[in-house]
Amino acid sequence: MSQPAGPIDSHPRQLPLLATKTFIPRVREDLVPRLRLLERLDDALKRPLTLVSAPAGFGKTTLLAEWLASRPRTAGWLSLDAADNDPARFLSYVIAALQRVIPGIADDLILALRSPQPPSLEAVITDLVNQLLSVPDEIILVLDDCHVITSAAVNGAVTFLLEHLPPNVHLAMATRSDPPIPIARLRSRGQVAEIRADDLRFTPEEAAAFLGQTMDLALTAEQVATLDQRTEGWIAGLQMAALSMRGRADVDGLIRAFAGTNRFILDFLVEEVLSREPGEVQEFLLQTAVLTRLSGPLCDAVTGSSSSQEMLERLEKRNLFVVALDEDRRWYRYHHLFADLLRARLH
Repeated sequence: MSQPAGPIDSHPRQLPLLATKTFIPRVREDLVPRLRLLERLDDALKRPLTLVSAPAGFGKTTLLAEWLASRPRTAGWLSLDAADNDPARFLSYVIAALQRVIPGIADDLILALRSPQPPSLEAVITDLVNQLLSVPDEIILVLDDCHVITSAAVNGAVTFLLEHLPPNVHLAMATRSDPPIPIARLRSRGQVAEIRADDLRFTPEEAAAFLGQTMDLALTAEQVATLDQRTEGWIAGLQMAALSMRGRADVDGLIRAFAGTNRFILDFLVEEVLSREPGEVQEFLLQTAVLTRLSGPLCDAVTGSSSSQEMLERLEKRNLFVVALDEDRRWYRYHHLFADLLRARLH
C-alpha cells in the first residue's frame, strides 16, 4: 500500500487560490457530439478511476467537459499546473474544487494546511476521505493536465487517495502521459477505465461533422477522407488543416500536400510536444525519424545506443505520437504528421 510523504512544506500556503482553476471549461455549442465516448464514461463510473491519456490535441479536456455538461452530476474540476507540485497547494486546490459543489466540506483542512505546523499528507487525505464518505451524493472529481505533476509526494498523495477512495467518489484524470500511479494493479483489479488516443481519434463520420459544422468548410467526401487519413483522426491536426484552408482557392491542392511541415502543425507540435522533451529524447526522435518502422535493435543500429527498446516503451507511455504495431510492443511507427515534422527538422 502506498503512503504519501510525511510533513508538508509550509512556504506557499499563504498564496491565494485562483478560482478559475476549479471552473469546468465551457463547451462549444457547435461541438461534435461523441456519444460513443460519453457512454463509455458513464459506464466507467462503476470503477474508482477513469484515465483519459493521449497526446496533445486529442480532445481530452473537451470530452470530459462535454460529459459533465450533458449529465447533471455533483462534479468538481481542477486544472493543474506546474506550481501544483507543492503538496499543500495541490491539496488546497483539490479541496477548493470539491467545495464548489459541496460547500463547507473540509473547511477545517484548509485551515490546517495554512497553519505553521500542518498535518501530514496522510492525515489530511484520511480526514478528507472520511468527510467525503458522509456526503449523500455521488461525486466526480476531475484532475486535468496531470502530466504537469512530477512531484513524488503529490503523485503519492493521489495514489493514497485512490487506494482509500469512498464508494461514492469517482476520480477522472486527463493527462498527456500515464501518471506514476499503480495503473497495472488497478487494471488487474478492474478498478480503472481507460480512454486512450485510439478511442479519442475522430471517426470518419466525426471528422466530416467537425470540418463541416464546427469549422464551416464545404468539402467533398473524398477530401474529408483524405484529411482524416492524413491526420489519423487527430483532432488538433484536423483543426490546423481547416485553419490553413480558410481563404485558399486551391483547397484540393492544399489537402493533397498537407503534412507535418504545415506552419500551423509545425508550430503546435514544436511548442506543445517537441520543445517540452529533454535533450536525449529529442535527439532519439530526430535520429530515428528516417525509419518508417521502429524496433529496439533497428533504433540501436541507427543511434549507436543499446537502450532503444526502453526508449520506445518510454515514448509510448508518454504518448509521444508513437503507434505500437503489434501486441508484443516490438515494432512501432511515428504518427504521420509527427514523422513529417521530425524529418523536416533534419534538414
